[in-house]
Amino acid sequence: MTGLTPNATPIHLAVALDGAGWHPAAWREPGARPDDLLTARYWADLTTTAERGLLDFVTIEDSLDLQSADPFSDDVDTRTDQVRGRLDALLVAATVAPLTRHVGLVPTVTTTHTEPFHVSKAVATLDHVSHGRAGWRVQVGGTRGETGNVGRRTLPPIRRDLASSPEGRAAVRERFDEAADHVEVVRRLWDSWEDDAEIRDVTTGRFVDRDRLHHVDFEGRHFSVRGPSITPRPPQGQPVVTALAHQTIPYELAARSADVVFVTPHDDEQAASILGEVRGAEARVGRNARPLTVFADLVVVLGSTTDAARTRRRRLDEAAGSPLTSDAHVFTGTAADLASLLLRWHDVGYAGFRLRPAVVVGDLTAVVDELVPALQRAGAFRTAYDPGTLRERLGLSVAVNRYAAASA
Repeated sequence: MTGLTPNATPIHLAVALDGAGWHPAAWREPGARPDDLLTARYWADLTTTAERGLLDFVTIEDSLDLQSADPFSDDVDTRTDQVRGRLDALLVAATVAPLTRHVGLVPTVTTTHTEPFHVSKAVATLDHVSHGRAGWRVQVGGTRGETGNVGRRTLPPIRRDLASSPEGRAAVRERFDEAADHVEVVRRLWDSWEDDAEIRDVTTGRFVDRDRLHHVDFEGRHFSVRGPSITPRPPQGQPVVTALAHQTIPYELAARSADVVFVTPHDDEQAASILGEVRGAEARVGRNARPLTVFADLVVVLGSTTDAARTRRRRLDEAAGSPLTSDAHVFTGTAADLASLLLRWHDVGYAGFRLRPAVVVGDLTAVVDELVPALQRAGAFRTAYDPGTLRERLGLSVAVNRYAAASA
C-alpha cells in the first residue's frame, strides 16, 4: 500500500452516493446542484472527486420504488419537499467508468425483482468497461411499491416489526434465502467462461474455445438457470459483492454470499459487539472463504469546527422540519475528530468505513480535502493508488474459476 508507514494496516474508505446527500434537506443547501441530479456531469463530478481523494470505491444507491420518508409504511408518500426520482445506479456506474481510472464503482441492484442472468452480465460488463473496478451492492427488496411497480408476483411487504413474530421471521428468511440463491447464480455465471475461453485467432479462424464455456445448471427453489453467460468472465473473475446488514438474517446473507459487509454501529460498544455478531454469522453458515471484510457506515455532517458542524445540522433539520434520523450513526463535527473515531474503530477490527455525506457537494469535498489528509498524517491511508483491481486493493483473495478448477 503506497505511502503507509511500515507494518501499518491501511484503512479502507468509501463513500455512499445518493442524490444530493443523505439529509432529506440536502438539495436545498447552497451549491447542492439540484438541477444537475439527473445529469451525467453531476455523477462524473462526484466520482472524480472521490478518486481525487484516493478512495477505495463509491457505492450508488438505487431502488425499484420512489424514495420515501418511511419506506416501511403502507401509506403513499405525498411529500414534495424532498428529492424524488433517481437514475439507474448500474447505468450511472457504466457512464462514469471511462472518466475514472482507479476508484471502484459499486452500484446497488436489487435481487427481489430482477433475474440473476441479467444482473450477472450487467455487472460483468461494468467490470470490463472499468478494467476491473466493478462491485455490486446486493439489496433485498421489500416495499409494497416495488412489488406494484414490477407487477410479476405478490410479496408481503417487509415492515419494521415483521421479524418480531415467527411468521414475520419466516417471511424475512424466505426473502433473504432467495437473495442468497440469486448471488450464487450470478457468481456461477461469472465463472461460466474460463479466462482463456476467447482465442481470437484470425489465422485459424477460432474466436472461442467452446470447451472453456460451462453450463452452470443451477436448480433451486427460486431459480433454474442453465448458462453459460453471454458475457465473458469479468477481469476480476468475481467483481466485489457487498451487502448492508443490520441484524441476524442479513448478517447471515452477507456471510453466505458477500465479500464486504456494511454494518451500522452507533457507539464504541456496538462497534465491538457487531463484529462479534458478524463472525458468529460466518460460523453458523459454515463460511469457508476468507472472512468478511467489515466496513462501518456513518452519516457525516462536517464543519471547520464542531460548532460549525452542529450549526449546519440544525439548519438542515430546520429546513426538513424534523431532526435527521438514520440506521447509521450520524457524526457531526470536524474531519480531525472523525479521523480519530475511524482510527479507534479500526483498532477494534473494522477494515474500513463507508461514509454517507449529509450533503454530497460539501461533505464529500471535506472528506477528500480534510479527512483523507488527517488519516494520511496518521500513516493510515494511502498517498497514491497502487495498480490493480478493486479486489486486489481490498486485499481479497484471487477469484478461482470453479469450473476451470474442476476440469483441471
